[in-house]
Amino acid sequence: MSKSTTLTLEMLMSAVDGGAVAVRAINRLYPVGGAGDKVFPPTYTTDDKSVKTRYATELRVIREGDAVRQMKTVLLDSVQSQANRMEQALLRAWKRGNLALPVVQVDFSGDPDLGDLGAITSLDAPHRLADALLRDSLLDGVPFRMSGPGASFTDAKPKHATSLYVLCPTALVFGMWDSTGPKGGAGTKFARALTSEIVGWGAEAGVKTSSRIDPAAIQKLGADHPIYSHKDPEQHWTLDVAEAARDAKGPIKVGKTGKPSEVNHGNIAPSLDREAGGVTIDYATQTAVLSLIALRRLSFPTRPGGQTFADAEMTRADLAARTALAALGIAALVLLAQEGHDLRSRCVLVPDGPLVLELVSPHGDEPVRVTLTPAQAIELVNAAARQAADAGLPWDSAPLTLMPSPKLSGLIRESRKQAMQGAVEAEA
Repeated sequence: MSKSTTLTLEMLMSAVDGGAVAVRAINRLYPVGGAGDKVFPPTYTTDDKSVKTRYATELRVIREGDAVRQMKTVLLDSVQSQANRMEQALLRAWKRGNLALPVVQVDFSGDPDLGDLGAITSLDAPHRLADALLRDSLLDGVPFRMSGPGASFTDAKPKHATSLYVLCPTALVFGMWDSTGPKGGAGTKFARALTSEIVGWGAEAGVKTSSRIDPAAIQKLGADHPIYSHKDPEQHWTLDVAEAARDAKGPIKVGKTGKPSEVNHGNIAPSLDREAGGVTIDYATQTAVLSLIALRRLSFPTRPGGQTFADAEMTRADLAARTALAALGIAALVLLAQEGHDLRSRCVLVPDGPLVLELVSPHGDEPVRVTLTPAQAIELVNAAARQAADAGLPWDSAPLTLMPSPKLSGLIRESRKQAMQGAVEAEA
């Protein structure tokens, strides 16, 4: 295997211009607890009513020379989840002021009821720039999709992607489908250029135990001493029937029978969970691919209406924008690696070495191995963005701030009200 070198802007431009088909990273990971430690994958619902949750497992084929073997694998982090983690890593770098990046945000901070939401950005929203949260917000009092910036990306397409590049370049890296816009399901689609997935190899299912010993030794009270729902929801429950909430049938018991366990008191008998009991694995791999072919399908006219202009000018602008997007994808991978892979409770993975990227040759030659520190990755993005700005495609790192429309704020308030009411009714 060849030695690695630091990736420079010139190297990346050459790769984007046809010198490589992809930037790839294959990162081997192990449970932080060491060999034999269990990890807990995400659980998924199924059509099988007898199984509440299960893991995403499958057999994968490994070819080593002439030998072919199968290994049972389990999905530890999906492409969608990895994309969200990388977007959050970029968002944190942007908030620190290190990364020059266009971001659109909806600001709830001035709302006395919804201020806890803060600002929800295009790096938080699941559908990125096309998300309904942005669609139902206002820019200077005008619905976002009717404003100049909002309307500009309605007709965006791979050959005219300038509006997305200047408003939300991460949508071109991680993909976007404008299904909630004026065109509905026929809205513009941009496929993901960057994918990453974490898979555990040699997976063997385990079991999970649960139990609880109540230090107060609270026992079941019997049918003659039920626990009632309190008529004041803030009091939650009561033993005094005079304080109980009532309906047409009389005082309302907590849960089905009014047992202490219905209000989270008492012991829980030890039990086994064989459907979501974690797994042991030989190792895990994070496989990330940034398709430079996908980026080369994008064009970025720099004149109003996508008017034609000199080939040399077009080539310069396109190459500069594609390079900036490639740098952004690489930075997302590098920043995520720096933050680590704490996927969920009892699923923390550590790499067996530093992240190494490979420039994959279009001719089957040995990949060129490159590395970047987080600081170098951020500077690569900023340098590529400056180069694109010189070609007529500037980024504005100050956020484009929207305000939630009254109907959006009302919807969130009503949803919270219903959720609270549902919680009270469930307790009753």
